Order: sequence, then C-alpha cells, then structure tokens
Amino acid sequence: MAALLEVDSIVAGYGQVRALWDVSLIVDDGEIVSLLGANGAGKTTTMRVLSGLLRPQAGTVTFGGRVIHRLPSPRIVEAGLVQIPEGRRLWPRMTVLETLELGAYAPPLRARKQETLDWVLSLFPRLRERRTQLAGTLSGGEQQMLAIGRGLMSRPRLLMLDEPSLGLAPILVRDVFAIIREINARGVTVLLVEQNVRQALEIAHRGYVLETGRIVRAGSAADLLNDPEIKRAYLGI
Repeated sequence: MAALLEVDSIVAGYGQVRALWDVSLIVDDGEIVSLLGANGAGKTTTMRVLSGLLRPQAGTVTFGGRVIHRLPSPRIVEAGLVQIPEGRRLWPRMTVLETLELGAYAPPLRARKQETLDWVLSLFPRLRERRTQLAGTLSGGEQQMLAIGRGLMSRPRLLMLDEPSLGLAPILVRDVFAIIREINARGVTVLLVEQNVRQALEIAHRGYVLETGRIVRAGSAADLLNDPEIKRAYLGI
C-alpha cells in the first residue's frame, strides 16, 4: 500500500510556545488512521499544520508525492487534502444546499458539482430531506453530517476529521462513525482525530497516540486497543 500522506519530523507552535515536537506519521492510500490523545496533546495543531493554517518551524509534509507544507490552504484543498474542523463551523443562516455547494467553490470542482452533490446526498439521505432548511435549525448530528458533506463536496483524496463525535449523544456518535466507515469504503482515505479512543480504533486500520506534542505510541488499531497503557490511560480499564 502506497503512502498518501507523509509527515516527517514536524515541529510547530504558537509564538514561543512549542506544541509539536518532532511529529512523524504516515497515512497510506485507502486507510483510516486515528490520531489519539487527550485535550492539549497537539492533535488540532497537527491538523492545522496539515491544512496549511499553521506553518511548521521544521519538518516536511508530503501529500501524494508533493511537498505541501508551504502551500496556502486553498491549494492544499485543491490537491485533495480536506479538513472537517472541530465544532462544525457552519453558517447558521445558510440552507443545507447552499452550505454543500460552498464546498465545491474551487473552479475545477464546479463542473462536477451536481454529480458530487448527488453522491453526497446519497450518503446523507437526511440532508436531502432537509436541503432547504437553515443549517442553524438542524440537530447536532445533522449539523455534523452537513459539515462532513461540505468537505466531501471538495472531492478529497484524504478527509481529515477533527473530533467529529464532540458534543453528540451516544446514538448519534455511532451514526457518525458508521458514516466515516462508509466514506472510506467509497474510496476516501481518512485521518481521524478523536478523544473517543475505543470508537476511533474500532473503525481504524492503524493509530498514533500523541502526548504533550510527541508521538508516544503507534501501531495497528487492534494492537493499540489491547495495549495495557492505552487501556489504563484512555479506556479506564
């Protein structure tokens, strides 16, 4: 399996405060990879570097064989690396349909907008039913579906999800993880940032654990689920 995303020895921070120390990880084409860790571990900072929202102080990010860590964010999206941010970041007075169409803003995507929209709505029948409804009137689970759908409208090769289960009821969390699995089955590689360790590893192929800005564990999802230290620190066992 070929590497789609390669993160090599990334150092990053905010002013004089360092948040990432020599972070390296690989996501192969077709995988679901989970990036795990507690609040403040550096997960969101890692995502910001990958999305071009934060420039690394050292190290490289390569996507599809192309070095991207100095590119502006829109060029990274056009290359096929798309982030669904924590907290959904929807415009509450835009309709579901308007929000989805916003995801296909780049000129190369506009020609296939209707085809992509039909594909996204096939994944999310509930959004089809609510396509004229304002985003701000949707339930939390529906808003998360809309945020994911907006990202998929950019036709990503790799979809990065930052805490997609945050603030959702347990039954909706299960739905969201089932959707992530289905997106991957349809050919989209996934990098999943999550605090819900058990759920994340149950759908992932591999995982990395971040603590205080450093990768401290890596391995198959099954190995990490059975790791005594992971059980103690994250699963309460």
